[in-house]
Amino acid sequence: MQNQIHYLDYATFEIRSDEAKPHMNIEAIPPLFLFVQMEVSRQTDSFNEMKPLRKKSVEFLIRSSHQLRASPIVKYSALSLFADRFLPSLTTLIKTRNNIGSWLLRSIEESNLQLFSLISIWISSKIHDSRALSVKCLKSLGDKFIKDQHFTIRDFVEAVLNFEIGISNVAFIFLEEFFIQFKGVAKVGGLVSFEACMDVMDLLYEKEETSLLFSAPRSLAASILVASYVVTVPKQQWEFPVLPWVKFVTSYKEEDIGEKVKDILTHVFEPHS
Repeated sequence: MQNQIHYLDYATFEIRSDEAKPHMNIEAIPPLFLFVQMEVSRQTDSFNEMKPLRKKSVEFLIRSSHQLRASPIVKYSALSLFADRFLPSLTTLIKTRNNIGSWLLRSIEESNLQLFSLISIWISSKIHDSRALSVKCLKSLGDKFIKDQHFTIRDFVEAVLNFEIGISNVAFIFLEEFFIQFKGVAKVGGLVSFEACMDVMDLLYEKEETSLLFSAPRSLAASILVASYVVTVPKQQWEFPVLPWVKFVTSYKEEDIGEKVKDILTHVFEPHS
């Protein structure tokens, strides 16, 4: 028996054999199919709209951390909460068009995302600081820099409740550990700027594509250290076998770290708007 070719009949959304295949009639396409096309287009528009808002809100979080004189671990834990966990969850909600309970999430405005970035700093401070930042301190900063919306203390509390609180391994912790080890074994370690390492981490959070690197924090931290070595140590003094050393302390393949370093340097040296 000859195998029949089957296809999806878009007029009825049923699987039919090739023998029963009717001529395609655009008028027969049901409203559901047209709705699917419109929905895909709407989700794409929403996702594209989130990209510039994401960049602005991440930059706002970094500036606010500096304004509040937050420690590096507080800053990068806040970035992990906000950019690695909160924003991807929000993007998923937009894509699936789920009903969102909080009014703070029903309209994805820049001011609302700025509020959640401040809450990320507050949660991180509660975790890492012996004397955590107060909500009043954050509200004062919000009143000063969030121009198109006035948030109350109650809004801040409600925003906290929208977080699934908890922080996984943060790349900064691994970076700090590798940096200390590197300075202990290599003379050129003193030439590597830790501030440059942190600047690289900030830049990687700018784009969603590069922030995905933070899903593997240990290998990313090792790669950032190597990238900072390349950038800050004069080429004439590249005597230390940095990639073999990274392989020794992390067990990662040299070529894998090398590829990640190339990606990082490409992003660091590309024009930024």
